[in-house]
Amino acid sequence: MKKAVLILAILFLTLSYGQEIKQIPQINVNGEGKVKVVPDQATILATIETKGNNAKDVKKENDQKMEAVLRFIKKMNLDPADYKTQRVSLNPQYDYEKKKHSYNATQTVEILLKDLSKYDELMDGLVDQGINRIDSVTFQSSKLAQYQSEARKLAMKEAKLKAEDYVSVLGQKVGRAMIISDNSQTYYPQPMYAAMKSMEMSDSKAPRETLAVGEINTTANVSVSFILE
Repeated sequence: MKKAVLILAILFLTLSYGQEIKQIPQINVNGEGKVKVVPDQATILATIETKGNNAKDVKKENDQKMEAVLRFIKKMNLDPADYKTQRVSLNPQYDYEKKKHSYNATQTVEILLKDLSKYDELMDGLVDQGINRIDSVTFQSSKLAQYQSEARKLAMKEAKLKAEDYVSVLGQKVGRAMIISDNSQTYYPQPMYAAMKSMEMSDSKAPRETLAVGEINTTANVSVSFILE
C-alpha cells in the first residue's frame, strides 16, 4: 500500500513539473504624489531649568517659576487640553574639583498653539515668566490626514499614467493592479526664529517677524504591479 502511494506521488510530481507555467504579463512602476501645506499650528516644548546647592530650594524656585508660566498660559486663553506638564526632574551633580554637590531641577511644558498669530506674544511671555530653554518647536497642519490622502491618490494616478505611457507603444492596455506597496513620508519644518530678547528690532513700531514657518511636504511613494491586457 505504501509503495502504491509513493508511486502515485511521484507520478503527480512529474505531471506537475511537466505542465507549462503560465506567465501573467505585468508592468511594475513607481508613483509619487506631493502636497505642500502651510502649517496652521505648532507644538512647543518649553523648559524651566534652575540650579543651586540646596535641593529643596532649587525645587521650590523651579515650582514657583512654573506656576507663573502656567498662569500666563491660562491668560492666553488656550484650551486646557492644549497644554500639559511633560517632564519633571531633580538631579544631583557632583563637582569633583570643588568636591561638592549641586542640584539641577527642570520642568517642561508642552503647548499646542492653534493660532500662530499668537506665537510671538506666547514666546515673549514664556521667557518673561522664567522659561530659559526652548527644546523644540514643531509646526503642523490640523488637516494633515486629508493632505496625506490627497498625496496617496496623486501617487497612484502618476503610477497608472506611467504604466499607460510605457505600454501605449505596444498596443496593450493597463489592467487591474495586482500589488501595491506604499511608503509615505511627511516632513515637519523646523522654524527659523530670532532670540526673543537679543534681536529686538531697532524700530519698536515696526511689526516683528521672528519666524518663517515654511511648508509641510507630504509625500506618498507607491510601487504598483499592473496586469497587461
